[in-house]
Amino acid sequence: MNKFVVTLLLAWQPWLVSAGELEVLHYWTSGGEAEALNVLKSMMKKQGHVWKDFVVVGGGGESANAELRQRVVQGDPPTSAMIKGPDIQRWARLGFLQDLDQLAQRQKWDDKLPSLIAEVTRFHGQYVSTPVNIHRTNWMWINKKILDEVGAKVPTTWDEFEQTAKKIQAHGYAVVAHGDQAWQDATVFESIALAVGGPEFYRKAFVENEYPVIKSDTMTKVFAQFRRVQPYFKTDLPSQDWNMATDAVIKGEAAFQFMGDWAKGEFEKAGLKAGRDFICAAMPGTHNQFLYNVDTLAMFKLGNKADQAAQQDLANAIMSQEFQEVFNLKKGSIPARMDVDLSKFDDCARLSRKEFHIAEQNGALLPSIAHGMATTARVQEEFYSALHDFLHSPEMNDRKAMVILAKRMRYGSYAIN
Repeated sequence: MNKFVVTLLLAWQPWLVSAGELEVLHYWTSGGEAEALNVLKSMMKKQGHVWKDFVVVGGGGESANAELRQRVVQGDPPTSAMIKGPDIQRWARLGFLQDLDQLAQRQKWDDKLPSLIAEVTRFHGQYVSTPVNIHRTNWMWINKKILDEVGAKVPTTWDEFEQTAKKIQAHGYAVVAHGDQAWQDATVFESIALAVGGPEFYRKAFVENEYPVIKSDTMTKVFAQFRRVQPYFKTDLPSQDWNMATDAVIKGEAAFQFMGDWAKGEFEKAGLKAGRDFICAAMPGTHNQFLYNVDTLAMFKLGNKADQAAQQDLANAIMSQEFQEVFNLKKGSIPARMDVDLSKFDDCARLSRKEFHIAEQNGALLPSIAHGMATTARVQEEFYSALHDFLHSPEMNDRKAMVILAKRMRYGSYAIN
């Protein structure tokens, strides 16, 4: 063989060994989310890895969970998958996830992540998942032009919201753009529950799943407030996807959207600026309280060494300062790493981090049940179903809805997940 060819092959051998395929299961499909994901794809391609999207549409993640279970049962797991909350520990307990602890020790993840977020990504003290960001779900997104036109201030209580809603309607605008999907209903409901019942009630009901708390007069009041908000929903959207509701607010077709801060990526993609064109504020009654949703990518155990190396490179990239900054600037969230400077971020992101720390100190930093952080996917499905049925059953009263929710969540907690 020609010496030049041999030398060339030897020079390329490390690349051939280390380059692997990254099949990543996710549901980042909106414009802002896709732009954010392209940052990670680009970083992996520069290292010679082949990126393969395993996209499952559905912002709440329920479809993705079902697809993942099917693939794993078939013995063909993806390289990496977006998994959240207790389901991370579940997959790790079953022995399917790669141990990332050596990488975590080298990069000092313990020093860079908030302790509560680090805990979410560990199993028996060892890291098995990489936190991409921190989302806040109890946000309210407001078209500033409409609010100024009707002469209203940002509502801080639900009574104030109803007063403002009537003013908005009197001027011919829709009030709340809302996608008629179960996970979007749940996103609104959890914030109302936090506002009505407070942090301790929320924790006992949705994190600890205490049956007497779920089946209580307080939960009945939560349903009553949920019903009062329903008439202000604008659901006649081009599609029921959450970003279509965001688009309605951007275009001035509705004044509000109740949604996590991934919505901000859509505003920014449209060239709008926080404070000038739109307003971000905590949902009524939840100031200095923080419902969090952390996107994490877990690595599944694989036999191919090149793919294993690619997994390590992916985890390493996710936890880099460069990625955490660029990705979250586009995604609308804040970095999971607390040492990332927010000077390039907008007022909404800085407010998010500020209220994160305040909530952390006062016991009001809580996992989102609507987004899989507080409980298992099985309980979450029952939660979704109960709320969606309530909104689509006008004859159902608040007390009956409370009883149904309690029974379904109890059933979900006992069912095999």
